[in-house]
Amino acid sequence: MGSRFSLEQKNTSGRPRAWATCRRTAAPRAGQRRDKKGILMAKHDSPAKRTAQINRRHFIAGSALASLRLSEPVSGAESPALNGALPADRRPVAPSSKGTMPAGRIGKLTISRLISGGNLISGWAHSRDLHYVPSLMRAYNTEEKVMDTLQLMEERGVNAIIADPRKKPMDIFQRYWKERGGRIQWIAEGHPDLADWKTNVRESVDFGASAVYVQGVIGDRWLNAGRIDLLGQCVDFIKSLGVPGGIGAHKLEVIMESEKRRFGAEFYVKTLHHGNYWSARRPDQVLDVVQNRADNYWDMSPEKTIAFMQEVEKPWIAFKVLAAGAIRAESGIRYAFQNGADFVCVGMFDFQVEENVSLVKRIVPETQNRERAWLA
Repeated sequence: MGSRFSLEQKNTSGRPRAWATCRRTAAPRAGQRRDKKGILMAKHDSPAKRTAQINRRHFIAGSALASLRLSEPVSGAESPALNGALPADRRPVAPSSKGTMPAGRIGKLTISRLISGGNLISGWAHSRDLHYVPSLMRAYNTEEKVMDTLQLMEERGVNAIIADPRKKPMDIFQRYWKERGGRIQWIAEGHPDLADWKTNVRESVDFGASAVYVQGVIGDRWLNAGRIDLLGQCVDFIKSLGVPGGIGAHKLEVIMESEKRRFGAEFYVKTLHHGNYWSARRPDQVLDVVQNRADNYWDMSPEKTIAFMQEVEKPWIAFKVLAAGAIRAESGIRYAFQNGADFVCVGMFDFQVEENVSLVKRIVPETQNRERAWLA
């Protein structure tokens, strides 16, 4: 049989006490004895050593009690939660109540220069060879955590998010708009199929997407398959539904062909990041981004991207600016804005929101005199 423990509150003074002691009721083992209070101790323990043991026991018990108390709901005034995390009884969203963001326009939409990425909501993680990261991310980013994060962003001025048209993010958006009164704008990744390139787009707009663009993976694949003509048809169809239509790509050639053929995209979503990070593309890595199973680069020629986009007179949303978390936020965001991006799309956990917002608010004014004109 195992030993039996009882947890009892020690309070001989009549005053509240924030710690508890554990008293063991089992018989003493060899080399042990009980003191006058019935607590087990070694037969040859000195008073000083015994005091240290008691203090250590009280510290551990007190820490456990404190952990229990921290798990209880607290009011907003009492909560020390990181980044202003919300209390358990959740309050309605107050957009830009904690600050405004630099913004631009895409079509008739006003969009914050910092746009949230959606992979952390959808459950995707570019974690290279750290295979546990996607599971860890999904365990942390529960639906309630995601809703709290959306609210943190929106109240700090981030008013748009790019996400795929899958059930999980769409369910969360529906809850967020309805339960919190949020107004964050969803820029939907279009996932058209070669055999049916209308249904997916129409469903996103019907659900509430503020804009749609053909996802970069699809743009790359259609170029490789010799079906880039469909990109132009998709853009026309998106615009016919009354929302801005765009084109995404990792391969610069997708944007170059779209401009050459005058597909009429109202904005582009194109990768941009420098190569100054530990896991950057090696010289022997020559596969396209969508074929690269090492998952460690998203713009194979950033210098060429920067040079070509100088001449493109359409809003440019740069994504993967942090190389999926491999580049520090200030370095990646500054590189993107300094080299021509009009917006940056950055996936954010709740504890990253405040820093990224502050960086964009500081970097955008500092890069006003860059070479590429600010569009949008």
